[in-house]
Amino acid sequence: MCGICGFAGRDSGSAADPERLRAMNETLRHRGPDDAGELLDGPVALAMRRLSIIDLAHGHQPIANEDKSVQLVLNGEIYNHRGLRDDLRARGHSFASGSDVEVVVHLYEEYGLDCLQHLRGMFALALWDKRRRRLVLARDAFGIKPLYWSHGPDGLAFGSELKALTADPAFSLELDPEALEAYLAFNSIPAPLTIYKAARKLRPGHLLVWEDGQVAVRCWSRPRPVNAGSERTETADELAEELRERLRDSVRAHLVSDVPVGVLLSGGIDSSALTALAAQENGGRISTFSIGFEERSFDELDRARLVAQRYGTDHHEEILRPDAIELLPRLAQAFDEPMADSSSLATWLVCELASRHVKVVLSGEGADELFGGYFTYVAHLLAAWAGRPAAAAAPLASMLPSSSSRVSLDYKLKRFTAAAALAPLERHHAFKEIFGPQSRTALLAQQDSGHDPVEKLRARYAETRGVEPLARLQDVDVGIYLPDDLLVKTDRASMAHSLEARVPFLDPVVYELAAGLPRSLRVRAGAKKRLLRKAIEPLVPRSIVHGPKRGFSIPAAAWLRGELQPMARDLLAPERIRAQGIFSPEAVTDVLERHVSGREDLSRQLWGLLTFAVWHEQHAKSPAGALNVCS
Repeated sequence: MCGICGFAGRDSGSAADPERLRAMNETLRHRGPDDAGELLDGPVALAMRRLSIIDLAHGHQPIANEDKSVQLVLNGEIYNHRGLRDDLRARGHSFASGSDVEVVVHLYEEYGLDCLQHLRGMFALALWDKRRRRLVLARDAFGIKPLYWSHGPDGLAFGSELKALTADPAFSLELDPEALEAYLAFNSIPAPLTIYKAARKLRPGHLLVWEDGQVAVRCWSRPRPVNAGSERTETADELAEELRERLRDSVRAHLVSDVPVGVLLSGGIDSSALTALAAQENGGRISTFSIGFEERSFDELDRARLVAQRYGTDHHEEILRPDAIELLPRLAQAFDEPMADSSSLATWLVCELASRHVKVVLSGEGADELFGGYFTYVAHLLAAWAGRPAAAAAPLASMLPSSSSRVSLDYKLKRFTAAAALAPLERHHAFKEIFGPQSRTALLAQQDSGHDPVEKLRARYAETRGVEPLARLQDVDVGIYLPDDLLVKTDRASMAHSLEARVPFLDPVVYELAAGLPRSLRVRAGAKKRLLRKAIEPLVPRSIVHGPKRGFSIPAAAWLRGELQPMARDLLAPERIRAQGIFSPEAVTDVLERHVSGREDLSRQLWGLLTFAVWHEQHAKSPAGALNVCS
């Protein structure tokens, strides 16, 4: 695990600037405090910061093939490296280390760009082919590891985080209005957009090839669900047993490490399953880490303790009493661009806790998207037969008083009745939408991008014609919400503490089964993740298997009406918003007052505005305190 960065100059006769490379690499020190490496070859430069996990003594990067004609830096882990190594040795390749990364350079020698198809793992990589004068960037199929890039008159630059690109004084800090519009809709910025017009995210399962100063981007892997009528037909018992063994295989692979591995244990079924399997497969005592809340409806420490006690883990927990004034600036620094998933705060703190004891943790991201774990999936099935009557009740539901409890009944009813009669994709977005089109227009004033962020969802949805309807919506979440929100959150929160987070549910072995399940084994009536629950029933306490989903969220609604209200009023004060020149002060104040008064739960909207304000305070460069917005 590490951070990678580098660049390729447009002028093939020029020499790469070593100081520029070192400045970029220094921004990623937190991702890899154990080691650093660099390569300069004419106009091309590669660098890395290493967090030593496998082959601690000999895994230095960049890593090369036998004649040094192929050089590689990689952020991530290759879990099937031992089998690949044996095959490559049989084909005549020799190895200088036991590093999992070294297999990739030899695979490239053997298969060229098709080498990516052989990898089981999480990765973002940069490979320099000296003979062909070709630079290759690639990202794993699920987008577990991040990679940003920029291409301009001076050439190509890339990095594991945006801060590696913004370290260059010549990088343009103009904001992208399309990204701003998307941020207001989603509370995160979907790939390939970034907050800056000059930079882009490499999308999951994509590779970028730079040759002769030209850039070409293409998809190399696109996980997709099976077509309707091709789902698995075995019994639920048979499929549950198969799923349990596939999960066991994935956890076993994700435990491969030369340092201790722990589990982020929230108390839900996903992390509980990982804890159970890891405890059985580890061969030693596993460490677990949990965060709790004083607000009872948000606390799952009691459930986490049940699992920890059952498997005798070395359990660590803390009650969350966050100092948001101190924490939010740290989050803004780690995330580089606005990212308003409020559960980032809890993830940050549990990663901080874990980093005091281990260097690697397992985390449960992906299970909800693969196996049908969200309330929105249940709502889709309800809307299929109750859409019109529910829509007719929307005015009545809107009159319900707002609660500060976790995903309260009034919140669900308001969302459901407002969206129930829409088409499936639009309904899917409406269930989760942050600011709708009219609100975005009011907030952005004269800076409306003219782009509809939902088009990104529609494009993904269109790729799965012929697939069962609910599976199509799950696929939208797998391709957008998961990599652009949840995995960003987990990567930044963990790496800010020099901690590697691994996600066993996002493994081809697991996804292959999930992608072929009939709807009835994912969601039926009010039951979610039906097959996953059945598969882990022998492993964890019944109260967890059949308990309600809580999720790793924070009591944002209550906090913003209580102890965080003064901070929100300060950062969102009209004079500060006006100085930024991005949002309408009147529209921002309206959101704040409607939430604080208790008329509506606008905590997600308010958290997004607050997060943006904190980010802007840190990243604004001009004397007036405002970044420019591109037109």
